[in-house]
Amino acid sequence: MAYGRAAVRYAKSLIELSIERNDLEAVKADMDLIHTTCVESKDLVLLLESPVVKTDKKLSILKAIFGSQLSELTNAFIKILTEKGRESLLDDISTAFDDLYLVHENILRATIKSVDGVNEAFKSKVSGLIKSAYNKDVQIIEEKDKSLIGGFVLTVGDKQIDASISSKLAELEKEFNTNTYVKDY
Repeated sequence: MAYGRAAVRYAKSLIELSIERNDLEAVKADMDLIHTTCVESKDLVLLLESPVVKTDKKLSILKAIFGSQLSELTNAFIKILTEKGRESLLDDISTAFDDLYLVHENILRATIKSVDGVNEAFKSKVSGLIKSAYNKDVQIIEEKDKSLIGGFVLTVGDKQIDASISSKLAELEKEFNTNTYVKDY
């Protein structure tokens, strides 16, 4: 994911504090809610990034949006974040928190891109192979991409297996374009 070092530092502090207070699952749910809200409301993200809106107004808006839905620790964290003028990092912090949570829980994220999705048997087979190769639990994310034409693209960490028809066609096109055959007649 694309987020800065400051977001990682804040997320790391929050995850360590939530582990220390035995409140990790509640804070994880809070961060998921914050991320979902930021994804669904670009206006909220723009508001948090705006230098024109005062910090206390941003804090009151966040309290109005999330209110009692968030745990006490998350509310205190948001208050500190806004007091430091770092509320614009809230979505990035929630994303970094999710990544750190997966590392803490020994879970590896894998993404399968396909044209129409894959069946459960395929997902469980891929999950089993990844689990045995990396000795970690697996979280599979499915994405649909019509440009693949067929097949799939599996991404695990920084490794990628491209078994799509579009990539095979691109390889064939490249091979035909670099064909060194010269007619001899």
